[in-house]
Amino acid sequence: MIRVVIAEDHTLIREALAKMLTASRQIDVVGQASTGTEAVSQVSRLRPDVLLLDVSMPEKDGIAALADLAALDTATKTIILTMHEDEAHGVRAIRAGAAGYVKKSANLDELLAAIERVHRGERVIPEEVEAALGKKRSDHPAQVLSSREFQVMEYLAAGKTNREIAEMLAISVKTVDTHRGHVLKKLRLRNNSDITRFAIQHGLMPV
Repeated sequence: MIRVVIAEDHTLIREALAKMLTASRQIDVVGQASTGTEAVSQVSRLRPDVLLLDVSMPEKDGIAALADLAALDTATKTIILTMHEDEAHGVRAIRAGAAGYVKKSANLDELLAAIERVHRGERVIPEEVEAALGKKRSDHPAQVLSSREFQVMEYLAAGKTNREIAEMLAISVKTVDTHRGHVLKKLRLRNNSDITRFAIQHGLMPV
């Protein structure tokens, strides 16, 4: 069973979603939240496998909540739920640390598949958001990095450890260290502090 917390400010939508996910017999809905602040508190207390987080929340929106969630020492993966159609929101969510970005127009099977994938350590990103992320990558000095190296660089810049990155990307710690070495060599940097400074200078830090 995958332990899930649902953060959605509309009570009827949240309760209906909880009922549908529970009926699937693959999900154990262990908590619900109606604000971004409550979502962070629930994750801190319950340590779920996956958090479903509405991007438009009172008190603290989904993007702001992601920043607080990143500071928690949990393995919880976050899927942003949204009604927005533009890819800019998706880019912001993924760069802020979300493992997935799913539109509320998705059906139950698509949502279940997304939950299962992020639980396995994969990222679930719509094609248009992936394309926007790729375009952003091609416009700055880090374009010399491979897609995986770029991912590792962003996580290192955000202060993640090699072990945390390995868990998020479902790869070994040794592989993460290899990618880190390539990042340092290709960007002519010396250490993780240099990586963070580089990311800040070139607008690559989560927003």
